[in-house]
Amino acid sequence: MQQADVFLGLGSNLGDRMRNLDAAIDRLSRHLCIRSISNVFETEPVGYDAQPPFLNMACHATTSLKPTDVLHLTQETEVEIGRHSTFRNGPRVIDIDILLFGNICMRSDALEIPHPGIPVRSFVLVPLAEIAPDFMHPSLQKTIRQLLDETKDRHWVCPLHGGQDVSAIR
Repeated sequence: MQQADVFLGLGSNLGDRMRNLDAAIDRLSRHLCIRSISNVFETEPVGYDAQPPFLNMACHATTSLKPTDVLHLTQETEVEIGRHSTFRNGPRVIDIDILLFGNICMRSDALEIPHPGIPVRSFVLVPLAEIAPDFMHPSLQKTIRQLLDETKDRHWVCPLHGGQDVSAIR
């Protein structure tokens, strides 16, 4: 397979959240060519409110791996960092999602690309728009910036080191 752009979403809300994100990027960089990473944002939990806030970020990499191989890489990375199965939208040490993989659109029991949550999750769109505002979502035919501007999600997303709630300035 030739080189493809892959965009990953990373999140953590248990333990040393920043260290968990750093460890994930370090491990991923051993197998993927990391091109850019977003700033880190503290975000409101979605789907299950009775948990600590998340730290979220996005990563752009290139790879010659197949999407299923990248999925296995992300899952192995999660386990190495200490992720244990809990429940849907529950707290986790690390979560790594494949958001976009070039212009590929695919759906299987194990993997859906583009990630279906992209247009409805500010905690994904804000960091992704920071590193890939003009990237075209292959099935919706809108840029990431357009999707961010149009999302109805109003959960808070704040830059980690102070600053204004980004969700308020959309």
